[in-house]
Amino acid sequence: MSDFSVRLLRSDEERAATDLFRRALHIKEMTDEEWAAISGSRQPDRAFGAFDPELIGTTRSFDSEVTLPGGGTTPLAAVSLVGVRADRTRRGVLTGLMRAQFEDFAARGVPAAMLHASEGAIYGRFGYGIAARAKSIEVDRQRARFRPEVPVGGEISLLDLESTIEQWPSLFDALPRTRPGMIARSPHLWPSYERDVRRATTPVTTAVHRGPDGVDGYVTYTVERVKFGAPAVLKIQSFHHSGSDAFAGLWRYLLSVDLVDRITAEKRPLDEPVELLFTDPRHVTVDKVQDEGWLRLVDVATMLDARTYQGEPAVIEVTDSFLEHNSGRYRLSADGAARTTDPADLELGADTLSMLYLGAWRASDLAAAGRVRATGEAALMRADLLFGTRVNPWCGTFF
Repeated sequence: MSDFSVRLLRSDEERAATDLFRRALHIKEMTDEEWAAISGSRQPDRAFGAFDPELIGTTRSFDSEVTLPGGGTTPLAAVSLVGVRADRTRRGVLTGLMRAQFEDFAARGVPAAMLHASEGAIYGRFGYGIAARAKSIEVDRQRARFRPEVPVGGEISLLDLESTIEQWPSLFDALPRTRPGMIARSPHLWPSYERDVRRATTPVTTAVHRGPDGVDGYVTYTVERVKFGAPAVLKIQSFHHSGSDAFAGLWRYLLSVDLVDRITAEKRPLDEPVELLFTDPRHVTVDKVQDEGWLRLVDVATMLDARTYQGEPAVIEVTDSFLEHNSGRYRLSADGAARTTDPADLELGADTLSMLYLGAWRASDLAAAGRVRATGEAALMRADLLFGTRVNPWCGTFF
C-alpha cells in the first residue's frame, strides 16, 4: 500500500484528471479545442482525485435519477471517468477513491450509484452488480419484410446535425422512462454527445416520430460504407420511443432508407422485439449480449423500500463488506421493505442484491450459480416473484 490522499478536485485540476483517465484507457489526450467543446460537461464538486503527492487516480459522477420497478424514481449518482495511473494500480488507490465517493453520496442523501464498467472483474468487490444487460443486433435491410399486422406508425420528420444537437435534450425529456434502470440525462451529458456527433465522418440524421399526441419517439443514425458502391451499414446511435406505434413507425422508416444493406444497433433492451416485426425473424441476428448498467445500492434500506414487490413476503440477509452499515436482514413484501430480526430465507452479498434489484436476474438463477443461498425452493420461488419485473431493465444512456 502506498501513502496517498483523496479529495475533491479543484476546477483547475479537472483537465489533468480527464487526461489521466484517458491514458488509463489507452485513449489519446484531448486537444485544447476538444477540451473547450466539453467545458459544460463537468458538474462542480463531483470529481475526486488521489494524490501521491501528484495526481495518481480519479473518479467523478453527475447527479441523476433512476426509474425503479413499479415506476417510481430515486436520486442516483452516475459514476464515470474512473481511472488509476498505470504505475499506481493494485495499491489500494481505487479502493480509496470508491470509499471517498460513497461517503460523499451518503452525505448528500444519494442512495444508489450506477456505472458502465470498462472491465467486468473490477467493481463487484465494491458492491456493484450487473443490474441491466443489453444486446447488439443486425438487421438484413435488403430481405426483411414487415408482417401485415405491424402498426403503420405516424408522421416522420428529419433533423440534420445542427437540429439534432439543438433538439436532443427536449426530445429525450419528452419521452417517459418506462424501464427500470433508465436514468434522467443531466445537462452535463449533452456537450460530450455533441462532441461525438460532430466528429462523425458521415452525416448524422435524426428521424422524429409523431403520433396523435405529438412526439413519441426518435432515432439518430449514420450511414457508413468503405467506398461508393460497397455495402452500406446504417448504424443506430440512439433510439427511444414510448409505444408500439412509434417503435414500428421508426423501424418502417429505417428500412425505407435507400442505399443501405444492413442496419446495426448496439446495447438495445434484451426483450426489445425487433425480430417479431418481420415475416422471417431470422433476418434479425443478435451479435452479442453484454452487461449494460452496473448498480450499487449505497443505502440498502432506503433502496429496498423504494421499489415495489409482488407475491408472498421473504426475508433476505445482506452482507456488505465494503459499506458495513448495509449488512443485516430485511423483510420484503407488497407493503414495502424494513429491517427485521426474523430468520432469513435467502442470504446474499451486496453485489448480488444489486443484480436482483432491477429485475435483470432471477434469484433462482443466481442461486444456481452460487450467488444466493436459500432455505429451499419455496424461498427462491417467492424471491423470483418479489423481484420480478414486467419488462427487462435497461439504462439506455451512456456516460
